[in-house]
Amino acid sequence: MKLLVVGGGGREHAIIKKLRENPAVETVYALPGNGGIAADAECVPIGAKEIGRIVEFASGHGVDFAVVAQDDPLALGCVDALHDAGIPCFGPDARAARIESSKVFSKNLMRRYGIPTADYRVFDDPRAALEYLRGASYPAVVKADGLALGKGVLIPQSFAEAEDAVRSIMEDKVFGASGNQIVVEEFLTGPEVSVLAFTDGTAIAPMVSSMDHKRAGDGDTGPNTGGMGTIAPNPFYTPQIASVCMDTIFLPTLAAMRAEGCPFKGCLYFGLMLTPDGPKVIEYNCRFGDPETQVVLPLLKSDLLTVMQAVDNETLASCPVEWSDGAAACVVLASGGYPTAYEKGKPISIPASLPENVAVYHAGDALRDGRLVTSGGRVLGVAATAATLKEALDDAYAAAASISFDGAYMRHDIGRRALAAQRG
Repeated sequence: MKLLVVGGGGREHAIIKKLRENPAVETVYALPGNGGIAADAECVPIGAKEIGRIVEFASGHGVDFAVVAQDDPLALGCVDALHDAGIPCFGPDARAARIESSKVFSKNLMRRYGIPTADYRVFDDPRAALEYLRGASYPAVVKADGLALGKGVLIPQSFAEAEDAVRSIMEDKVFGASGNQIVVEEFLTGPEVSVLAFTDGTAIAPMVSSMDHKRAGDGDTGPNTGGMGTIAPNPFYTPQIASVCMDTIFLPTLAAMRAEGCPFKGCLYFGLMLTPDGPKVIEYNCRFGDPETQVVLPLLKSDLLTVMQAVDNETLASCPVEWSDGAAACVVLASGGYPTAYEKGKPISIPASLPENVAVYHAGDALRDGRLVTSGGRVLGVAATAATLKEALDDAYAAAASISFDGAYMRHDIGRRALAAQRG
């Protein structure tokens, strides 16, 4: 089989590595891929948002199955276009992808169908938003409506910070048209949990839960990033809580999307907060999370391609999805200065051999004269699987320490809260 994966980061690399475990897979094309992905796929210099060129390439190269892994092409209708061209594909169509591409749509969906989430107000006028925020409780949450590379959520601690947030999003347009509307939410407290799930619109198969670490610095300090590391499973997500989430969030969300005439097929990401009042939805994503994918897929025992095909064929209910009992950890090696300004083009040194339970997922690098160099903020995700979380973390950190590039930095406390929760 010939497969095509749209995207070019660590998440896509993890998907590609897992897809290649199927012996029927002969070729994987990555559009556009990156320098490190080139070791596992044929990278093609077509951007993830170039929908017409993606479809033309897939049709012209006899692609048997495609995976659209990135939010922008999903929102732009890449899956719709591939299906229209007769190419089987994993991912939601553009109408279903609104569950991520529009915070207003998703929040209104939850309110309409009684799915637990933070109380909120929607604004398209910055003056009205500021008037409301003048009397709000702090901290508050301000979200740009549209996609913003994972950076469209701000948590002002005071009205002065809220004023800055509203002006930057709605007036200065730091996120472009994504900031034409904003959502202002109450601030929720409790452990955060990420749960990704395969779904064909009716049946659902949740994946192993995970815990992301968004802040740039140790102790959850510094600015928010796209994610500095992850662990799985999340010890706060007990079987009892999983049952509650299935009954009050997961199945109602699928039913709501069907009722709205836009059934969701693909990977639906539930960002959850385990509040004192029970689990609530912080956000939905319409695709695999990054870097959650890098710890979840290594624990998948079933064949990923088979599961994805069952999702596309709407036969997931009869497709076993099995997981290993172990744990996984991923440590992100980032460029100095990320998530703000950082330099590119730094040569990367990776040992020729690493332990079998360790994988290096390439997120932001490129090939220059045959050598890997940095090209993004999050450069590598170093992941390990093991029988216990502590072993997985020890192995991931040992491997990360053996990799170097000028200005590299990582958090040193990934998984610390999870280990404390296990001991407690």
